[in-house]
Amino acid sequence: MIFVTGCAGFIGFHMCKKLLESGHEVLGIDNMSDYYDVSLKQARLDMLQKLPNFTFRKIDVSDKDSMIILGHDFPGITHIIHLAAQAGVRYSLINPYVYIQTNVMGQLCVLELAKSLPNLKHMMYASTSSVYGANEKMPFSINDRTDNPVSLYAASKKGCELISESYARMFQLPLTGIRFFTVYGPWGRPDMALFMFTKAILNDEEIPVFNNGDMYRNFSYVDDIVNGTIACVLEDREPGTHKIYNLGNDKSQTLMEYIQMIESTLGKKAKIRFEPMQKGDVRGTIADISETVADFGFTPKTNISEGVPNFIKWYRDYYRV
Repeated sequence: MIFVTGCAGFIGFHMCKKLLESGHEVLGIDNMSDYYDVSLKQARLDMLQKLPNFTFRKIDVSDKDSMIILGHDFPGITHIIHLAAQAGVRYSLINPYVYIQTNVMGQLCVLELAKSLPNLKHMMYASTSSVYGANEKMPFSINDRTDNPVSLYAASKKGCELISESYARMFQLPLTGIRFFTVYGPWGRPDMALFMFTKAILNDEEIPVFNNGDMYRNFSYVDDIVNGTIACVLEDREPGTHKIYNLGNDKSQTLMEYIQMIESTLGKKAKIRFEPMQKGDVRGTIADISETVADFGFTPKTNISEGVPNFIKWYRDYYRV
């Protein structure tokens, strides 16, 4: 059995769907938080619950008592994919407490669960490219220092990596942290740029473009991220092993190129409002994925010319616009 936290979230939904369609038995949990539209999360969950071999429990990953009970109820868990988190750099300026509660306490609770499972072969947890913070050397390498975060979100995720390192050593757990780079695609989060820009352009509203548009990202399509993560987690790790990988596209695009692709797909120009850099944000991200390619054959296949239209088709179908 594969245990997936945050199963009704964007990446969690796609992860569970792929695993179930591949014949795996999946246990998923989610607290269905109202950080964004709960009906979108429910729609994802409804799709998963129609598939065989899927079990769902509504549990907050930071609720230690519920997580302990879960371990007693499902001792046959062999793999963990821990995706539940409070995401978003900008929201950490508004509600910092939830980042420590969900991300750090949640990581601890999952590690305590992993420690109790007699048949655990591998636990993977989601980190983020945000841990590279103010680093200026590009591309970002897993060997770079990550002790200069520029947001609480990044700091909370770096804390999760350090806690995991200690648990791997103390309790001989097989752990892998994966730093995701700007994941996008169908069923995406409403707080992410592609979703917000598409909605605003269709509604003839302005879109805020930070740092006056001088930004670039490794925009990574969700199917590539899911395939890479599953390839990694299904490789059994030696007890006491803790590794970190970057997982993202091998090319970066500028924010303006991204917007132009949205405009081209919609057949409609954006009304752009240029703004200065937001606190906690970074100008650019580029991933060095050489270790990821070497260790489990990850190859990103989808560029924005395919991925952005896929999202917009889903958006138009889902919202009937």
